[in-house]
Amino acid sequence: MPKSYLSDERKLGLSQNALYAAESAAADDAGDERAAWEWLTLAEVPAPALLAAKRVNGAEWIRAKGLRTETAYGEDWLDREV
Repeated sequence: MPKSYLSDERKLGLSQNALYAAESAAADDAGDERAAWEWLTLAEVPAPALLAAKRVNGAEWIRAKGLRTETAYGEDWLDREV
C-alpha cells in the first residue's frame, strides 16, 4: 500500500473507494505526487471522469497512469469512440 497521509480518525466511516480518493488527495496536498497516483490507481474512478480524462489526455495517458477502467464503458472502450 502507498504511504498513508490520513489519521485513523479521518479514515473512520469511509468506504474503501472513498478512502483511496481521500488518501490520494491528502498525498497530493502533502506534495507526494507518487503516493497520490498510487492511491488513485486503487480507486474505482467514475466512468464519466475517465471519459473526460480520455478526451483531455488520451487513452495512453490513462494506461500509463494505471487507472482502473474495467467498470467504465465496456472492455475495449479506451480503443474506440465513446
